[in-house]
Amino acid sequence: MEVKEKLVKSTELKSEILKQLYLEKSLSCAEMSALFNKSIPIITKTINELIKEGFVIEVGYAPSSGGRRPLMYAVKPDAMYLMAIAMDQLSTRIAIVDLNNNPVTEIETVEMILNANPTALAQLITYIDNHILKSGITKDSLLGIGIGMPGFVSVKDGKNYSYLDTHGAKLTDYIAQATGLRTYIDNDSSIIALAEQRFGIAKSLKEVMVINLGWGIGLGMIVNGDIFRGYSGFAGEFSHIPLFEDGALCICGKQGCLEAEASMLVVVKKAIEGIKHGRLSTLHSFIEDPLKLMGDAIFEAANNGDQFVIELLSDAGYKIGKALSILIHIMNPQTIVLSGRGAKAGKIMMAPIQQALNKYCIPRLAANTELLISDLGFDGEIIGAAALVMENFDNEQLVINTKRLNMDKPQEIKH
Repeated sequence: MEVKEKLVKSTELKSEILKQLYLEKSLSCAEMSALFNKSIPIITKTINELIKEGFVIEVGYAPSSGGRRPLMYAVKPDAMYLMAIAMDQLSTRIAIVDLNNNPVTEIETVEMILNANPTALAQLITYIDNHILKSGITKDSLLGIGIGMPGFVSVKDGKNYSYLDTHGAKLTDYIAQATGLRTYIDNDSSIIALAEQRFGIAKSLKEVMVINLGWGIGLGMIVNGDIFRGYSGFAGEFSHIPLFEDGALCICGKQGCLEAEASMLVVVKKAIEGIKHGRLSTLHSFIEDPLKLMGDAIFEAANNGDQFVIELLSDAGYKIGKALSILIHIMNPQTIVLSGRGAKAGKIMMAPIQQALNKYCIPRLAANTELLISDLGFDGEIIGAAALVMENFDNEQLVINTKRLNMDKPQEIKH
């Protein structure tokens, strides 16, 4: 084998090891040997090189199982950083995280309307640059930017066909050229499904439907252990299932869509309208605030027993359950996970969802589908955006960062 070919294969193994250590937190040489089908001496040699290069550290011994305890290895958290961006229709959250997905900057939330906003892309790039500047972290310490965003997002094309118009250019290329950082995008619901699959309640599960309860109602699909995007990349438009005759007009231009009847945005608007018409609620003082603040307050009010808000969330939950019954009949999933912003109200919505499933689902199908509330919740999109960068980690980035770590002293992070 040629020397160059050996170096390429060695670098490929290193990048794959780093990816797995990122996902699994820690592994032994024996576990990595089985995982990559490589001999223990090859794995040990590669791990020692990664330790010397500053990417991997020893983290102690595994718990005793009766024999000799294996030494465990983990990725060095501050060897590289990831920029994670979580967008919705009204606001954007930005953070830089380490390789343990722990924020090393405060998660910054900026108000930014996406719909009919021709300046949104320029605003986003400004926010990215400003966040990096305030962090004190140099761009060559960042592996890249992962962005979850609403709309018709094509991972293959690198475009969002709903928002952030680039006049035909790839959105990923546009942001990468403007910031100097590799950029990866995905639909917000698929990003959340990725987070649940890699770090959340869906880890190791093969057939999972992840419901993103946000301002809309998104769907991330895990089919046979992979994120499923469909033929054109737009699978999972759960919000626009037409369920209600003569229902409210949806932003897509059709009537009766699930989103127009049961999304968190609809719940907020119904709360405001109800309070203005005399309904008693602890939210009375919030009705003149921006929608985002009202949305945040709704979950707190519900969990504090506000009967009007509970009524609204229960109604939304029942309608979502009706839509889920269709999903169960078509996909027959092992698990449905309630995630996203609305997971905060998951316990309240669970009962009406289950009531609708009991009414509309064939019992044999419904009985075999487990309904769970995400542990990641609102953090899921940030975690998924970071994971998206690592999913695309490759040999070139490893070589670049190896050179940087060899040249630079450990960097002090400014908070």
